[in-house]
Amino acid sequence: MTELLTAAQMRAIEKAAIDSGEVTGLELMERAGRGVVEAIFAEWPELAREEEAGGFTPGPPGYLGQDERALRAVVLCGPGNNGGDGFVVARLLREHGWEVEVFLYGDPGRLPSDARVNYERWCGMGQVHAWDDARQKKRFEEDEPDFHLVIDALFGTGLSRPMSDDTDLTWQGLMPGPLSTWAHAPGAIRFVAIDVPSGMCGDSGKDMGAMPAHLTVTFHRARVGHYMHEACGSYGGAGACHKLRVVDIGLPQPSGPEFVRICGVPGGPVGKHWWQHKYTHGHSLILSGPPGHGGAARLSARGALRIGAGLVTLGCPPAAVAENAARLDAVMLREVADAGALAAVLEDRRINALCLGPGLGISDETRALTAQGLKSGRAAVLDADALTLIAGDAALFAALHEGCVLTPHGGEFARLFPDLAEKLAAPASKGPAYSKVDAAREAAARAGAVVLFKGPDTVIAGPSGRCAVNAAVYERAAPWLATAGAGDVLAGFIAGLLARGFSAFDAACTGAWLHVECARSFGPGLIAEDLPEELPKVFRSMGL
Repeated sequence: MTELLTAAQMRAIEKAAIDSGEVTGLELMERAGRGVVEAIFAEWPELAREEEAGGFTPGPPGYLGQDERALRAVVLCGPGNNGGDGFVVARLLREHGWEVEVFLYGDPGRLPSDARVNYERWCGMGQVHAWDDARQKKRFEEDEPDFHLVIDALFGTGLSRPMSDDTDLTWQGLMPGPLSTWAHAPGAIRFVAIDVPSGMCGDSGKDMGAMPAHLTVTFHRARVGHYMHEACGSYGGAGACHKLRVVDIGLPQPSGPEFVRICGVPGGPVGKHWWQHKYTHGHSLILSGPPGHGGAARLSARGALRIGAGLVTLGCPPAAVAENAARLDAVMLREVADAGALAAVLEDRRINALCLGPGLGISDETRALTAQGLKSGRAAVLDADALTLIAGDAALFAALHEGCVLTPHGGEFARLFPDLAEKLAAPASKGPAYSKVDAAREAAARAGAVVLFKGPDTVIAGPSGRCAVNAAVYERAAPWLATAGAGDVLAGFIAGLLARGFSAFDAACTGAWLHVECARSFGPGLIAEDLPEELPKVFRSMGL
Protein backbone atom coordinates (compact mmCIF):
# COMPACT_ATOMS: atom_id res chain seq x y z
CA MET A 1 0.00 0.00 0.00
CA THR A 2 1.04 3.63 -0.58
CA GLU A 3 0.20 6.50 1.72
CA LEU A 4 -2.20 9.27 0.75
CA LEU A 5 -1.70 12.63 2.45
CA THR A 6 -3.89 15.48 3.56
CA ALA A 7 -2.64 19.00 2.85
CA ALA A 8 -1.73 19.41 6.52
CA GLN A 9 0.25 16.16 6.57
CA MET A 10 2.19 17.21 3.47
CA ARG A 11 3.01 20.58 4.99
CA ALA A 12 4.19 18.87 8.18
CA ILE A 13 6.47 16.50 6.23
CA GLU A 14 7.96 19.41 4.26
CA LYS A 15 8.46 21.49 7.42
CA ALA A 16 10.15 18.63 9.25
CA ALA A 17 12.56 18.08 6.36
CA ILE A 18 13.38 21.80 6.12
CA ASP A 19 13.73 22.21 9.90
CA SER A 20 16.13 19.24 10.01
CA GLY A 21 18.42 20.93 7.49
CA GLU A 22 18.08 18.08 4.99
CA VAL A 23 16.70 20.40 2.33
CA THR A 24 15.63 24.00 1.85
CA GLY A 25 12.25 25.25 0.75
CA LEU A 26 13.85 26.65 -2.40
CA GLU A 27 15.33 23.26 -3.25
CA LEU A 28 11.94 21.59 -2.83
CA MET A 29 10.31 24.24 -5.04
CA GLU A 30 12.95 23.72 -7.72
CA ARG A 31 12.49 19.94 -7.62
CA ALA A 32 8.72 20.36 -7.84
CA GLY A 33 8.87 22.69 -10.84
CA ARG A 34 11.34 20.45 -12.62
CA GLY A 35 9.12 17.45 -11.92
CA VAL A 36 6.14 19.24 -13.48
CA VAL A 37 8.07 20.00 -16.67
CA GLU A 38 9.37 16.44 -16.92
CA ALA A 39 5.85 15.08 -16.39
CA ILE A 40 4.52 17.33 -19.16
CA PHE A 41 7.17 16.17 -21.60
CA ALA A 42 6.60 12.53 -20.64
CA GLU A 43 2.85 12.90 -21.21
CA TRP A 44 3.20 14.83 -24.49
CA PRO A 45 6.60 14.07 -26.05
CA GLU A 46 5.78 16.33 -29.01
CA LEU A 47 6.06 19.30 -26.63
CA ALA A 48 9.67 18.40 -25.85
CA ARG A 49 11.06 19.10 -29.33
CA GLU A 50 14.84 19.39 -29.36
CA GLU A 51 16.44 22.77 -30.00
CA GLU A 52 18.39 23.44 -33.17
CA ALA A 53 20.33 26.54 -34.10
CA GLY A 54 17.70 29.11 -34.88
CA GLY A 55 14.75 27.44 -33.18
CA PHE A 56 12.89 24.19 -32.54
CA THR A 57 12.73 21.21 -34.80
CA PRO A 58 9.15 21.07 -36.10
CA GLY A 59 6.97 18.29 -34.76
CA PRO A 60 4.77 16.05 -36.90
CA PRO A 61 3.15 18.14 -39.65
CA GLY A 62 -0.03 19.78 -38.47
CA TYR A 63 0.10 18.20 -35.02
CA LEU A 64 0.24 21.45 -33.11
CA GLY A 65 -1.15 23.52 -35.92
CA GLN A 66 1.78 25.96 -35.74
CA ASP A 67 4.82 23.72 -35.90
CA GLU A 68 7.06 26.35 -37.53
CA ARG A 69 6.49 28.72 -34.58
CA ALA A 70 7.77 28.59 -31.03
CA LEU A 71 5.74 26.70 -28.48
CA ARG A 72 3.82 28.99 -26.15
CA ALA A 73 2.67 28.56 -22.56
CA VAL A 74 0.50 30.57 -20.21
CA VAL A 75 1.38 30.17 -16.51
CA LEU A 76 -1.18 31.31 -13.96
CA CYS A 77 0.51 31.91 -10.61
CA GLY A 78 -1.22 32.40 -7.29
CA PRO A 79 -0.24 34.20 -4.09
CA GLY A 80 1.31 31.21 -2.28
CA ASN A 81 3.94 28.55 -2.77
CA ASN A 82 1.88 26.95 -5.55
CA GLY A 83 2.52 30.16 -7.44
CA GLY A 84 6.22 29.78 -6.62
CA ASP A 85 6.18 26.36 -8.31
CA GLY A 86 4.59 28.08 -11.31
CA PHE A 87 7.42 30.59 -11.58
CA VAL A 88 9.91 27.70 -11.62
CA VAL A 89 7.94 25.98 -14.39
CA ALA A 90 7.83 29.24 -16.38
CA ARG A 91 11.60 29.65 -16.08
CA LEU A 92 12.34 26.07 -17.06
CA LEU A 93 10.01 26.24 -20.08
CA ARG A 94 11.73 29.44 -21.17
CA GLU A 95 15.09 27.67 -20.85
CA HIS A 96 13.67 25.00 -23.17
CA GLY A 97 12.95 27.69 -25.75
CA TRP A 98 9.27 28.28 -25.09
CA GLU A 99 7.56 31.63 -25.23
CA VAL A 100 5.93 32.06 -21.80
CA GLU A 101 3.35 34.49 -20.46
CA VAL A 102 3.01 34.69 -16.68
CA PHE A 103 0.05 36.14 -14.78
CA LEU A 104 0.10 36.70 -11.02
CA TYR A 105 -3.04 36.72 -8.92
CA GLY A 106 -2.20 38.82 -5.89
CA ASP A 107 0.42 41.25 -4.64
CA PRO A 108 4.01 40.18 -5.38
CA GLY A 109 5.12 41.93 -2.20
CA ARG A 110 3.08 39.45 -0.14
CA LEU A 111 4.43 36.26 -1.71
CA PRO A 112 6.04 33.76 0.70
CA SER A 113 9.82 34.08 0.79
CA ASP A 114 10.65 31.11 -1.48
CA ALA A 115 7.94 32.03 -3.98
CA ARG A 116 9.25 35.61 -3.92
CA VAL A 117 12.75 34.42 -4.86
CA ASN A 118 11.40 32.51 -7.85
CA TYR A 119 9.21 35.47 -8.82
CA GLU A 120 12.35 37.63 -8.96
CA ARG A 121 14.23 34.97 -10.91
CA TRP A 122 11.46 34.95 -13.48
CA CYS A 123 11.42 38.74 -13.61
CA GLY A 124 15.03 38.55 -14.76
CA MET A 125 13.83 36.59 -17.81
CA GLY A 126 10.36 37.92 -18.60
CA GLN A 127 7.38 40.00 -17.59
CA VAL A 128 4.80 39.19 -14.93
CA HIS A 129 1.37 40.45 -15.93
CA ALA A 130 -0.81 41.77 -13.14
CA TRP A 131 -4.06 39.86 -12.77
CA ASP A 132 -6.94 41.48 -14.62
CA ASP A 133 -9.93 39.20 -14.83
CA ALA A 134 -11.35 40.88 -17.91
CA ARG A 135 -7.98 40.72 -19.63
CA GLN A 136 -7.45 37.07 -18.74
CA LYS A 137 -10.92 36.16 -19.99
CA LYS A 138 -10.27 37.96 -23.26
CA ARG A 139 -6.95 36.14 -23.59
CA PHE A 140 -8.64 32.78 -23.08
CA GLU A 141 -11.66 33.53 -25.23
CA GLU A 142 -9.81 34.49 -28.40
CA ASP A 143 -11.21 32.85 -31.50
CA GLU A 144 -7.89 31.12 -32.16
CA PRO A 145 -5.77 31.00 -29.00
CA ASP A 146 -2.09 30.83 -29.98
CA PHE A 147 -0.80 28.95 -26.92
CA HIS A 148 -0.23 25.23 -26.49
CA LEU A 149 -0.08 24.82 -22.73
CA VAL A 150 -1.78 26.33 -19.67
CA ILE A 151 -0.26 25.83 -16.22
CA ASP A 152 -2.60 26.20 -13.25
CA ALA A 153 -0.38 27.28 -10.34
CA LEU A 154 -3.01 29.46 -8.72
CA PHE A 155 -3.94 27.86 -5.40
CA GLY A 156 -3.27 24.12 -5.25
CA THR A 157 -4.06 22.66 -1.84
CA GLY A 158 -3.81 26.10 -0.25
CA LEU A 159 -7.37 27.06 -1.16
CA SER A 160 -9.67 26.99 1.87
CA ARG A 161 -12.69 28.68 0.28
CA PRO A 162 -14.59 28.53 -3.03
CA MET A 163 -12.89 30.08 -6.04
CA SER A 164 -13.41 33.83 -6.35
CA ASP A 165 -15.47 35.26 -9.18
CA ASP A 166 -12.40 37.06 -10.52
CA THR A 167 -10.65 33.74 -11.20
CA ASP A 168 -13.41 32.43 -13.49
CA LEU A 169 -11.51 32.07 -16.74
CA THR A 170 -14.26 30.05 -18.47
CA TRP A 171 -11.82 27.33 -19.51
CA GLN A 172 -14.73 25.31 -20.76
CA GLY A 173 -14.75 27.49 -23.87
CA LEU A 174 -11.40 25.97 -24.82
CA MET A 175 -12.61 22.43 -24.14
CA PRO A 176 -14.68 21.21 -27.10
CA GLY A 177 -15.44 17.83 -25.54
CA PRO A 178 -14.58 15.45 -22.71
CA LEU A 179 -10.96 15.77 -21.59
CA SER A 180 -10.29 12.14 -22.36
CA THR A 181 -11.22 12.56 -26.02
CA TRP A 182 -9.12 15.53 -26.99
CA ALA A 183 -6.04 15.82 -24.78
CA HIS A 184 -3.93 14.47 -27.66
CA ALA A 185 -5.94 15.95 -30.54
CA PRO A 186 -4.16 18.03 -33.20
CA GLY A 187 -3.91 21.64 -32.11
CA ALA A 188 -5.32 20.96 -28.64
CA ILE A 189 -4.39 23.16 -25.71
CA ARG A 190 -3.14 21.13 -22.76
CA PHE A 191 -4.12 22.13 -19.23
CA VAL A 192 -1.84 21.12 -16.37
CA ALA A 193 -2.58 21.60 -12.66
CA ILE A 194 0.18 21.79 -10.07
CA ASP A 195 -0.61 19.76 -6.94
CA VAL A 196 -4.42 19.85 -7.37
CA PRO A 197 -6.62 21.73 -9.83
CA SER A 198 -7.33 25.11 -8.30
CA GLY A 199 -10.78 25.04 -6.76
CA MET A 200 -10.61 21.37 -5.77
CA CYS A 201 -10.34 20.49 -2.09
CA GLY A 202 -7.23 18.34 -1.81
CA ASP A 203 -8.50 16.57 1.30
CA SER A 204 -11.95 15.57 0.03
CA GLY A 205 -11.85 15.96 -3.76
CA LYS A 206 -14.89 18.24 -3.56
CA ASP A 207 -15.42 20.84 -6.24
CA MET A 208 -15.31 24.45 -5.06
CA GLY A 209 -15.17 25.88 -8.57
CA ALA A 210 -12.39 23.65 -9.87
CA MET A 211 -10.67 24.32 -13.17
CA PRO A 212 -10.26 20.87 -14.78
CA ALA A 213 -6.90 19.72 -16.09
CA HIS A 214 -5.73 17.10 -18.55
CA LEU A 215 -2.80 16.33 -16.27
CA THR A 216 -2.42 16.91 -12.53
CA VAL A 217 1.11 16.74 -11.15
CA THR A 218 1.57 16.40 -7.41
CA PHE A 219 4.57 15.78 -5.17
CA HIS A 220 5.88 13.08 -2.83
CA ARG A 221 2.54 11.30 -2.36
CA ALA A 222 -0.93 11.76 -3.82
CA ARG A 223 -3.44 13.64 -1.72
CA VAL A 224 -6.52 11.92 -0.36
CA GLY A 225 -8.74 14.09 -2.56
CA HIS A 226 -7.02 12.92 -5.74
CA TYR A 227 -8.68 9.52 -5.30
CA MET A 228 -12.18 10.67 -4.45
CA HIS A 229 -14.71 10.38 -7.27
CA GLU A 230 -15.45 14.11 -7.58
CA ALA A 231 -11.78 14.69 -8.36
CA CYS A 232 -11.13 11.83 -10.76
CA GLY A 233 -14.59 11.17 -12.16
CA SER A 234 -17.01 8.37 -11.27
CA TYR A 235 -15.88 5.03 -12.68
CA GLY A 236 -13.00 6.58 -14.57
CA GLY A 237 -14.83 9.51 -16.11
CA ALA A 238 -12.97 12.78 -16.49
CA GLY A 239 -13.07 14.66 -13.22
CA ALA A 240 -11.06 17.76 -12.38
CA CYS A 241 -7.75 15.83 -12.22
CA HIS A 242 -8.34 13.53 -15.20
CA LYS A 243 -4.82 12.04 -15.09
CA LEU A 244 -2.51 12.05 -12.09
CA ARG A 245 1.28 11.91 -11.87
CA VAL A 246 3.19 11.87 -8.58
CA VAL A 247 6.73 13.32 -8.56
CA ASP A 248 9.38 12.29 -6.06
CA ILE A 249 10.99 15.37 -4.52
CA GLY A 250 13.20 13.54 -2.04
CA LEU A 251 11.17 13.72 1.15
CA PRO A 252 11.17 10.95 3.77
CA GLN A 253 8.72 8.07 3.66
CA PRO A 254 5.60 8.77 5.75
CA SER A 255 4.44 6.05 8.11
CA GLY A 256 1.91 5.59 10.87
CA PRO A 257 -1.74 4.64 11.35
CA GLU A 258 -2.88 8.24 10.87
CA PHE A 259 -2.11 8.06 7.16
CA VAL A 260 -4.73 6.85 4.70
CA ARG A 261 -3.32 4.22 2.40
CA ILE A 262 -4.23 3.19 -1.11
CA CYS A 263 -4.74 -0.53 -1.60
CA GLY A 264 -2.08 -2.19 -3.71
CA VAL A 265 -0.91 -5.71 -4.52
CA PRO A 266 -1.67 -7.62 -1.34
CA GLY A 267 1.21 -9.32 0.42
CA GLY A 268 1.60 -11.15 3.69
CA PRO A 269 -0.97 -13.92 4.06
CA VAL A 270 -2.07 -13.70 0.41
CA GLY A 271 1.20 -14.99 -0.92
CA LYS A 272 2.00 -17.56 1.79
CA HIS A 273 1.00 -21.20 1.24
CA TRP A 274 -2.12 -20.29 -0.72
CA TRP A 275 -3.17 -23.87 -1.31
CA GLN A 276 -3.13 -26.16 1.72
CA HIS A 277 -5.49 -28.64 3.32
CA LYS A 278 -9.10 -27.52 3.10
CA TYR A 279 -9.60 -27.39 6.86
CA THR A 280 -6.62 -25.04 7.28
CA HIS A 281 -8.40 -22.51 5.07
CA GLY A 282 -11.54 -22.18 7.11
CA HIS A 283 -15.22 -22.70 6.46
CA SER A 284 -17.57 -19.95 5.30
CA LEU A 285 -21.31 -20.10 5.86
CA ILE A 286 -23.40 -18.02 3.48
CA LEU A 287 -27.05 -17.50 4.46
CA SER A 288 -29.59 -17.44 1.64
CA GLY A 289 -33.18 -16.32 1.26
CA PRO A 290 -36.36 -18.08 0.17
CA PRO A 291 -36.97 -19.81 -3.18
CA GLY A 292 -36.48 -17.48 -6.12
CA HIS A 293 -34.15 -15.22 -4.13
CA GLY A 294 -31.03 -17.34 -3.86
CA GLY A 295 -28.98 -15.92 -6.73
CA ALA A 296 -27.19 -13.27 -4.66
CA ALA A 297 -26.13 -15.77 -1.99
CA ARG A 298 -24.95 -18.23 -4.65
CA LEU A 299 -22.76 -15.48 -6.14
CA SER A 300 -21.32 -14.83 -2.68
CA ALA A 301 -20.71 -18.53 -2.11
CA ARG A 302 -18.91 -18.90 -5.43
CA GLY A 303 -16.76 -15.88 -4.59
CA ALA A 304 -15.84 -17.29 -1.17
CA LEU A 305 -14.92 -20.65 -2.68
CA ARG A 306 -12.82 -19.23 -5.52
CA ILE A 307 -10.87 -16.90 -3.25
CA GLY A 308 -9.73 -19.89 -1.26
CA ALA A 309 -12.02 -20.71 1.65
CA GLY A 310 -11.42 -24.39 2.38
CA LEU A 311 -15.14 -25.13 2.61
CA VAL A 312 -18.23 -23.11 1.79
CA THR A 313 -21.74 -23.96 2.90
CA LEU A 314 -24.89 -22.19 1.78
CA GLY A 315 -27.57 -22.22 4.47
CA CYS A 316 -31.11 -21.73 3.22
CA PRO A 317 -34.76 -22.33 4.16
CA PRO A 318 -35.88 -25.94 3.56
CA ALA A 319 -38.10 -24.87 0.65
CA ALA A 320 -35.06 -23.46 -1.20
CA VAL A 321 -32.81 -26.51 -0.92
CA ALA A 322 -33.87 -28.07 -4.24
CA GLU A 323 -33.38 -24.83 -6.16
CA ASN A 324 -29.91 -24.28 -4.73
CA ALA A 325 -28.91 -27.94 -5.14
CA ALA A 326 -29.65 -27.64 -8.85
CA ARG A 327 -27.21 -24.72 -9.16
CA LEU A 328 -24.36 -25.73 -6.84
CA ASP A 329 -21.84 -28.54 -6.76
CA ALA A 330 -18.68 -27.71 -4.79
CA VAL A 331 -20.65 -25.51 -2.41
CA MET A 332 -22.38 -27.56 0.30
CA LEU A 333 -25.97 -27.05 1.45
CA ARG A 334 -27.59 -26.98 4.88
CA GLU A 335 -31.18 -26.37 5.86
CA VAL A 336 -31.39 -23.30 8.09
CA ALA A 337 -35.05 -22.75 8.85
CA ASP A 338 -34.69 -20.28 11.69
CA ALA A 339 -32.35 -18.81 14.30
CA GLY A 340 -32.47 -22.02 16.34
CA ALA A 341 -31.34 -24.05 13.34
CA LEU A 342 -28.54 -21.57 12.72
CA ALA A 343 -27.37 -21.91 16.32
CA ALA A 344 -27.23 -25.67 15.83
CA VAL A 345 -25.21 -25.36 12.63
CA LEU A 346 -22.77 -22.99 14.35
CA GLU A 347 -22.01 -25.59 16.99
CA ASP A 348 -19.47 -26.75 14.39
CA ARG A 349 -16.55 -24.53 15.39
CA ARG A 350 -14.85 -25.14 12.07
CA ILE A 351 -17.33 -22.67 10.58
CA ASN A 352 -15.36 -19.49 11.26
CA ALA A 353 -16.83 -16.89 8.89
CA LEU A 354 -20.33 -15.79 7.97
CA CYS A 355 -21.84 -13.85 5.09
CA LEU A 356 -25.16 -12.28 6.03
CA GLY A 357 -27.43 -10.28 3.76
CA PRO A 358 -27.23 -11.05 0.02
CA GLY A 359 -30.78 -12.07 -0.95
CA LEU A 360 -31.60 -12.80 2.68
CA GLY A 361 -34.81 -10.76 2.83
CA ILE A 362 -36.16 -8.38 5.44
CA SER A 363 -38.47 -9.96 8.01
CA ASP A 364 -38.64 -10.85 11.68
CA GLU A 365 -37.17 -14.26 10.83
CA THR A 366 -34.16 -12.83 8.99
CA ARG A 367 -33.67 -10.30 11.78
CA ALA A 368 -33.44 -13.19 14.21
CA LEU A 369 -30.99 -15.00 11.92
CA THR A 370 -28.79 -11.91 11.75
CA ALA A 371 -28.92 -11.52 15.52
CA GLN A 372 -27.91 -15.15 15.99
CA GLY A 373 -25.02 -14.76 13.55
CA LEU A 374 -23.72 -11.72 15.41
CA LYS A 375 -24.25 -13.40 18.78
CA SER A 376 -21.98 -16.24 17.70
CA GLY A 377 -19.02 -13.84 17.61
CA ARG A 378 -17.88 -15.25 14.24
CA ALA A 379 -16.10 -13.02 11.76
CA ALA A 380 -18.86 -11.80 9.47
CA VAL A 381 -19.58 -9.78 6.35
CA LEU A 382 -22.86 -7.86 6.49
CA ASP A 383 -24.16 -6.73 3.13
CA ALA A 384 -27.40 -5.80 1.39
CA ASP A 385 -30.48 -6.85 3.41
CA ALA A 386 -28.44 -7.33 6.61
CA LEU A 387 -27.42 -3.66 6.43
CA THR A 388 -31.07 -2.65 6.10
CA LEU A 389 -31.96 -4.77 9.12
CA ILE A 390 -29.15 -3.28 11.21
CA ALA A 391 -30.06 0.28 10.20
CA GLY A 392 -33.54 -0.21 11.63
CA ASP A 393 -32.66 -2.09 14.80
CA ALA A 394 -30.55 -0.52 17.55
CA ALA A 395 -30.01 -3.88 19.24
CA LEU A 396 -28.58 -5.42 16.07
CA PHE A 397 -26.34 -2.39 15.54
CA ALA A 398 -25.10 -2.70 19.13
CA ALA A 399 -24.22 -6.37 18.52
CA LEU A 400 -21.63 -5.49 15.86
CA HIS A 401 -18.04 -6.29 16.81
CA GLU A 402 -14.53 -5.78 15.48
CA GLY A 403 -14.69 -9.01 13.45
CA CYS A 404 -17.52 -7.59 11.32
CA VAL A 405 -17.21 -5.94 7.91
CA LEU A 406 -20.08 -3.71 6.77
CA THR A 407 -20.19 -3.14 3.01
CA PRO A 408 -22.65 -0.31 2.30
CA HIS A 409 -23.08 1.55 -0.97
CA GLY A 410 -24.11 5.19 -0.76
CA GLY A 411 -27.82 4.56 -0.12
CA GLU A 412 -27.16 1.93 2.52
CA PHE A 413 -24.61 4.17 4.21
CA ALA A 414 -27.23 6.92 4.40
CA ARG A 415 -29.66 4.54 6.11
CA LEU A 416 -27.02 3.37 8.58
CA PHE A 417 -25.45 6.76 9.29
CA PRO A 418 -27.89 9.46 8.14
CA ASP A 419 -26.10 12.33 9.90
CA LEU A 420 -22.73 11.41 8.37
CA ALA A 421 -24.27 11.03 4.91
CA GLU A 422 -25.87 14.45 5.25
CA LYS A 423 -22.52 16.04 6.13
CA LEU A 424 -20.86 14.27 3.22
CA ALA A 425 -23.50 15.41 0.73
CA ALA A 426 -23.36 19.06 1.82
CA PRO A 427 -21.76 21.41 -0.74
CA ALA A 428 -18.22 22.38 0.18
CA SER A 429 -18.15 25.93 1.54
CA LYS A 430 -14.56 25.84 2.80
CA GLY A 431 -11.58 23.52 2.90
CA PRO A 432 -10.63 21.08 4.11
CA ALA A 433 -14.11 19.81 3.35
CA TYR A 434 -15.72 16.78 5.00
CA SER A 435 -14.63 13.77 2.98
CA LYS A 436 -15.65 10.19 2.33
CA VAL A 437 -12.61 9.18 4.38
CA ASP A 438 -13.87 11.27 7.31
CA ALA A 439 -17.33 9.70 7.01
CA ALA A 440 -16.03 6.12 6.82
CA ARG A 441 -13.74 6.63 9.81
CA GLU A 442 -16.54 8.07 11.93
CA ALA A 443 -18.89 5.27 10.86
CA ALA A 444 -16.36 2.57 11.76
CA ALA A 445 -15.71 4.11 15.17
CA ARG A 446 -19.45 4.32 15.83
CA ALA A 447 -20.12 0.75 14.70
CA GLY A 448 -17.05 -0.78 16.34
CA ALA A 449 -16.53 -2.64 13.06
CA VAL A 450 -14.80 -2.29 9.71
CA VAL A 451 -16.77 -0.20 7.22
CA LEU A 452 -16.18 -0.69 3.49
CA PHE A 453 -17.93 2.31 1.91
CA LYS A 454 -18.39 1.22 -1.69
CA GLY A 455 -17.95 3.21 -4.89
CA PRO A 456 -15.29 3.78 -7.54
CA ASP A 457 -13.44 5.39 -4.60
CA THR A 458 -14.12 2.63 -2.07
CA VAL A 459 -12.96 3.62 1.42
CA ILE A 460 -12.18 0.97 4.05
CA ALA A 461 -11.98 2.14 7.67
CA GLY A 462 -11.45 0.32 10.94
CA PRO A 463 -12.72 1.32 14.37
CA SER A 464 -9.18 2.30 15.43
CA GLY A 465 -8.98 4.91 12.66
CA ARG A 466 -6.95 2.77 10.27
CA CYS A 467 -8.02 3.62 6.73
CA ALA A 468 -7.37 2.68 3.11
CA VAL A 469 -8.74 3.64 -0.29
CA ASN A 470 -9.34 1.10 -3.06
CA ALA A 471 -9.83 3.37 -6.04
CA ALA A 472 -10.94 2.08 -9.45
CA VAL A 473 -9.97 5.34 -11.11
CA TYR A 474 -7.41 6.80 -13.53
CA GLU A 475 -5.48 3.93 -15.19
CA ARG A 476 -7.22 1.45 -12.87
CA ALA A 477 -10.76 2.41 -13.89
CA ALA A 478 -13.18 -0.48 -14.44
CA PRO A 479 -16.59 1.08 -15.18
CA TRP A 480 -18.04 -2.28 -16.23
CA LEU A 481 -17.80 -3.34 -12.58
CA ALA A 482 -21.05 -1.42 -11.99
CA THR A 483 -23.15 -4.47 -12.77
CA ALA A 484 -25.88 -6.29 -10.85
CA GLY A 485 -24.53 -8.82 -8.36
CA ALA A 486 -20.95 -7.50 -8.27
CA GLY A 487 -21.41 -6.45 -4.65
CA ASP A 488 -22.61 -9.94 -3.72
CA VAL A 489 -19.41 -11.39 -5.15
CA LEU A 490 -17.35 -8.86 -3.18
CA ALA A 491 -19.13 -9.94 0.01
CA GLY A 492 -18.20 -13.53 -0.80
CA PHE A 493 -14.58 -12.62 -1.47
CA ILE A 494 -14.36 -10.99 1.95
CA ALA A 495 -16.11 -13.92 3.65
CA GLY A 496 -13.65 -16.33 2.06
CA LEU A 497 -10.67 -14.28 3.22
CA LEU A 498 -12.12 -14.06 6.73
CA ALA A 499 -12.38 -17.85 6.73
CA ARG A 500 -8.72 -18.05 5.74
CA GLY A 501 -7.80 -16.08 8.84
CA PHE A 502 -7.44 -12.55 7.49
CA SER A 503 -8.32 -9.77 9.90
CA ALA A 504 -11.52 -7.90 9.09
CA PHE A 505 -9.59 -4.88 7.81
CA ASP A 506 -7.14 -6.89 5.70
CA ALA A 507 -9.94 -9.07 4.30
CA ALA A 508 -11.87 -5.97 3.24
CA CYS A 509 -8.82 -4.34 1.62
CA THR A 510 -7.64 -7.49 -0.13
CA GLY A 511 -11.12 -8.51 -1.27
CA ALA A 512 -11.82 -5.06 -2.68
CA TRP A 513 -8.49 -4.96 -4.51
CA LEU A 514 -8.95 -8.42 -6.05
CA HIS A 515 -12.54 -7.51 -6.99
CA VAL A 516 -11.31 -4.62 -9.15
CA GLU A 517 -8.43 -6.66 -10.57
CA CYS A 518 -10.86 -9.36 -11.70
CA ALA A 519 -12.99 -6.75 -13.44
CA ARG A 520 -9.96 -5.20 -15.14
CA SER A 521 -8.71 -8.62 -16.20
CA PHE A 522 -12.04 -9.57 -17.78
CA GLY A 523 -12.82 -6.20 -19.35
CA PRO A 524 -16.02 -4.82 -20.89
CA GLY A 525 -18.99 -7.17 -21.05
CA LEU A 526 -18.41 -8.34 -17.49
CA ILE A 527 -21.31 -9.79 -15.51
CA ALA A 528 -21.15 -10.73 -11.85
CA GLU A 529 -20.79 -14.46 -12.56
CA ASP A 530 -17.51 -13.74 -14.37
CA LEU A 531 -15.76 -12.24 -11.35
CA PRO A 532 -15.04 -15.42 -9.35
CA GLU A 533 -13.99 -17.26 -12.51
CA GLU A 534 -11.41 -14.55 -13.28
CA LEU A 535 -9.65 -15.01 -9.93
CA PRO A 536 -7.33 -17.84 -11.07
CA LYS A 537 -5.98 -15.65 -13.86
CA VAL A 538 -5.42 -12.78 -11.42
CA PHE A 539 -3.67 -15.11 -8.97
CA ARG A 540 -1.38 -16.37 -11.73
CA SER A 541 -0.49 -12.80 -12.65
CA MET A 542 0.51 -12.30 -8.99
CA GLY A 543 2.82 -15.31 -9.16
CA LEU A 544 0.73 -17.50 -6.84
